[in-house]
Amino acid sequence: MKMKALLSTCLLLACFSCTTQQKEDTTQQQNADQEQGDWIQLFNGKDLEGWDLKIKGHALNENFGNTFRVEDGKMVVRYDQYDSFDEQYGHIFYKEPFSAYLLVMEYRFVGEQAKDGPGWATRNSGAMLHSQAAATMGLDQDFPISLEAQLLGGNGTDERTTANLCTPGTNVVMGDTLFTPHCINSSSKTYHGDQWVRAEVLVLGDSIVKHIVEGDTVLVYEKPQIGGGNVSNHDPAVKKDGQLLKEGYIALQSESHPVEFRKVELFNLEQYMDDPQKMKSVLRDLKKREAK
Repeated sequence: MKMKALLSTCLLLACFSCTTQQKEDTTQQQNADQEQGDWIQLFNGKDLEGWDLKIKGHALNENFGNTFRVEDGKMVVRYDQYDSFDEQYGHIFYKEPFSAYLLVMEYRFVGEQAKDGPGWATRNSGAMLHSQAAATMGLDQDFPISLEAQLLGGNGTDERTTANLCTPGTNVVMGDTLFTPHCINSSSKTYHGDQWVRAEVLVLGDSIVKHIVEGDTVLVYEKPQIGGGNVSNHDPAVKKDGQLLKEGYIALQSESHPVEFRKVELFNLEQYMDDPQKMKSVLRDLKKREAK
């Protein structure tokens, strides 16, 4: 009897231990899921699945010169198969539009600019926000109607900010005034060489947009809208001047200088747009995550 009682006790303890471990595993998984939240990996680190391509002078999804490719787990832009750049500006668009989000990119510039690339495009790329769809671009359209978070690298000597704003076919409001010039510099530091830089953009529909570099907010504007110039060969029906931009596509550029992206991810904030308190809480948690 004593032996049976001892065995029963051991079995109960084993079951309790197993149940406790299962609960701990479940809790850890729930915490991990909560930590992951609404993060979407736009770039999967393996291939270009989920992206559309549009290069000036070429049909939709014709990847001329193998411009956009994946190497060593990075999305890269290369020109080694070009004879001359010849103003063949290109963009790679994520398949889904977004309205409210935090976009995170880790990028760097490498190598030499393509032959005949314009001087201003040296160590120059960008992320197009609230963009028109790739399929709506004209065959010879140079840039999509969008907001550009311009990514720049230093030349080794001079100051050159990054996460600036350029506005192909758009305008924004800054300080209660409609801002119509094409570009404005941020307050970021300069990043020379081939170092990796973390750039983020907080986009809240047609209200506020913030550019963030290495955790510091470097530019803020609001009320993004269609308007202005600096875009050519577009369909006039798409360019509805004065229309606020509440959502759109995200695209990365090829502007004649090789660039690499090792991370392109997005936290979707759309479900919190009607709950300001929850939005504040989520943004606060995202900032804490960034600080870790």
